[in-house]
Order: sequence, then structure tokens, then C-alpha cells
Amino acid sequence: MAGALLDHIYDGVISPESLLEAWAEFVIGKRSRGDVQEFGRNLMANLLDLHESLSDMSYRHGPYEEFVVCDPKRRVIHKATVRDRVVHHAVHRSLYPAFDRAFIHDSFSCRVGKGTHRALDRFAALARRAGRNRSRTCWVLKGDIRRFFASVDHAILMRILGERVGDERLVWLTERIVGSFSTAGIPGVGLPLGNLTSQLFANAYLNEMDRFVKHELRAKFYIRYVDDFALLSADRRRLEGAILPIRGFLCERLRLELHPDKVFLKTLASGVDFLGWTHFPDHRTLRAATRRRMLRRISECPADGTVNSYLGLLSHGNARKLEGEVRNIAWLFQNDLEHASL
Repeated sequence: MAGALLDHIYDGVISPESLLEAWAEFVIGKRSRGDVQEFGRNLMANLLDLHESLSDMSYRHGPYEEFVVCDPKRRVIHKATVRDRVVHHAVHRSLYPAFDRAFIHDSFSCRVGKGTHRALDRFAALARRAGRNRSRTCWVLKGDIRRFFASVDHAILMRILGERVGDERLVWLTERIVGSFSTAGIPGVGLPLGNLTSQLFANAYLNEMDRFVKHELRAKFYIRYVDDFALLSADRRRLEGAILPIRGFLCERLRLELHPDKVFLKTLASGVDFLGWTHFPDHRTLRAATRRRMLRRISECPADGTVNSYLGLLSHGNARKLEGEVRNIAWLFQNDLEHASL
């Protein structure tokens, strides 16, 4: 397979030693869960049975358990069985390094050394460069892909994965994982939000768009976090001219579409919403909806862990007044507890 990098590695991916290491990664923070404890009671027997099914290629991915979370948007999570999640970890450990090297620098979701906070800082840095340290107006083209995970095309994804995976048996295993889920019963479409592999597959899928924007459109200042992306420039017309090519590429090459209500072009000085914060040339403030939700949650549950988590979040922006509100709510709650105990 031309250009493929991952060849003759399947035996190592599914070896008992690899599966044991995958289990060790997977079980972190989950040891108290019933299904994890049940699998762990006969761990070696279960791992050897899993290895045998992978070795003779009789492995079949199991069903998913569906549940809903609000974080803050309502999201439907699909949780695989413990057995399958061990396979996901083994596959992810093997694929991630080769794929990560191919991703652009300014893709920040689900990557080692990246994450939300670094994406926020990078956005600010790109804004300074695009606006030449506020000597020119910085324009921002912000976009969002409509129902991204639910719309991923399996055939296109497998083509992308196959360009870097030369081991036919490993391709077979990734097909088992990718094909184990479909959106609303539509065969060949969708990735489950609950799979570790979905994070890597999503980045590989949208890396196609990243490369198009960077290399074909020659966008100098571009950043993406999952399906949220932004292009920054002092040239408004250049950004206006990028909208139709991006929309066309997503539709024709990836069978995706821009969210019609979440594409806008505005100046940074007017405030740009990106990753939960409203960004300005010299500072950023927490999005109003996020602020209201945070204060409501702290009022309902002002435990130390919750308060410290939000204080950590606020430390990444200009939020001294809001930090004071959070600390005040926590203090009032603790004071009420002390009085109640007297």
C-alpha cells in the first residue's frame, strides 16, 4: 500500500502483553464500576480469550449502551462493553503516534500536549499576529460543522485510515470498530461519542479539511478544536472568499456541511465566541451562558471539588470579579454549614 506507514504490526497490537497494557490504561478511574470489576475478576482469562478471537479474526464488536449527558449541550453517549473498550485502547495506542505526526500544529482536540487551554492561548497568539499587535483590524471567520460525529462517512474514513495503515489485518480490525455503530440505524454513517478511537478517527477525518485550508487556501492563521474552527486575517475579503471553498470541500470530499447558524465573520474587537470564551484583542471573558450555568451549579453544589474546578477554569481568562463571586458563594455555603452545626 503506497505511502502506508503502519505495516506488519497487527500481532503486536493484539498480543496479550499489548492487551494487558491497554487494560491498565483503560481501567484508570474506573475500578469501582460494576462491569469493570466483573471483567477484572478473571482478567487474564478474559484477555487471553480476547487475544484468541483477534488472532483468528473471529472477533465481533458488541452492542452499545446509550445514555444522555448535558455538558452543557445535550449529547447522546454510546458506551461499548469493557471487552471492546480494551480493544479500542490497544488500537488507539498503536495508531495515535503515526497519525498525530500527520496532523497540523493548530489542531488541539484530544492530542497529547494540546487541549482546550492551549487552544485558547493559541487563538490569542494568532489574533495578535493577524492584527499585527493591534495595529490592524483582526477579522475572524468562525465555523462549526453540523452534526459532525453523526455524519462521518465510514467509507471515506476507512480510505483515510488506509492511507497510513498498511497492515490488512489492522485495517480489518478498524473496520470492525468503525462499522460497529451507525447513526439512527443508517448503515455506514456516524461515530459514537463514547469511543476512545472516535477521537482519533475524528481528527484524522477533519485533518483533510485542515490540510485543504492550510495548503490549498493558504490560510496563515487557522485553528481547530474538534468541529469548531476559525480563520483569522486582517483581510476581510480573503476570509469572505474562503467560505464557499470550505463549504464545497466539506460537502464534496467529506460529506459534511457547515452549520448554517454558526458561521460568522466579525472583528475581534466586537468579541468572538470560541471554546466557551468571548475573545477581544487584549483579553477574554467567559461566555455569558457559561457564566450563568457555572454560578447555578456552584449554588446547587458548592463542594470544594466543584469550586476549585471552576476557579481553575477562570484562571485562563480575565475573570477576577467572577472569581470573587464564586469564592463568595462557597464562603456563604461553608458559613451556613458551620452555623447549622452549632
